[in-house]
Amino acid sequence: MESKIVQSSSKSEKALFGNGCFWCTEAIFKELQGVISVTSGYSGGTMINPDYTSVCTGNTGHAECLEIIYNSDIISYEALLEVFWKTHDPTSLNKQGEDEGTQYRSVIFYYDDIQYKIAREYIQQINESGVYQSPIVTTLEPFETFYPAEDYHQDYFASNGQNPYCHFVVKPKVEKFKKEFVKKIK
Repeated sequence: MESKIVQSSSKSEKALFGNGCFWCTEAIFKELQGVISVTSGYSGGTMINPDYTSVCTGNTGHAECLEIIYNSDIISYEALLEVFWKTHDPTSLNKQGEDEGTQYRSVIFYYDDIQYKIAREYIQQINESGVYQSPIVTTLEPFETFYPAEDYHQDYFASNGQNPYCHFVVKPKVEKFKKEFVKKIK
């Protein structure tokens, strides 16, 4: 019997989203089929090498965000956007739940014109559909720099599940996500 070696045609791509506290959103995106890695971090501000304490002041211009590396043969950018829209409130300006400030803004950092066009069209479709009572306030910002957050922020929910914030805020979001996207979970 002759064996054939099949070359993988997988294509690794990046998405960069800010949709509130990265502890909540990292725990969600890591669960998706096709997602290779998720790194919590900061983007969109003016400070070089920001840290959590500085970003939390709201004075650096950075958003807490996720760098998502994914296999586009398994999950599309559009599918990632669907999860993005449904796992936070994109009509809430600079606020997600009790977390307030520009660091919690709803933002898509696009890497190229294709991502920009897809995101812009998605926003238009959502606004026209009337799914939300208020218009989408998610900003589309060109990618410039991504700074990974400190090590203790990576896999935060997995390592700190009994932390009160994780237990009362992150866990319900993850459970809701798992019910809604059951067919897309690893």
